[in-house]
Amino acid sequence: MTETASSPGPDQPVSFAVHIRPLFRGRDLQAMDWAFDLGSYDDVSTHAASILDRLAAGEMPCDEAWPAERVEVFRRWTQTGMQP
Repeated sequence: MTETASSPGPDQPVSFAVHIRPLFRGRDLQAMDWAFDLGSYDDVSTHAASILDRLAAGEMPCDEAWPAERVEVFRRWTQTGMQP
């Protein structure tokens, strides 16, 4: 994960502000700004299913696939109510 991202504990709720937003680098936000804002809770929660599909397939971010543990944090967020 990025320097500022914290990994949630197994019983800890996953939140966008604390766990998800910090996973996206500035270059990720710029690369996807034509479609949606990866820094925006509203945009990411609206497009969460397609973002997860692309992350799991290794298609996003465009320069390198996320490690499985990052994808799992995003997946947990989508499966546990997408807390802000």
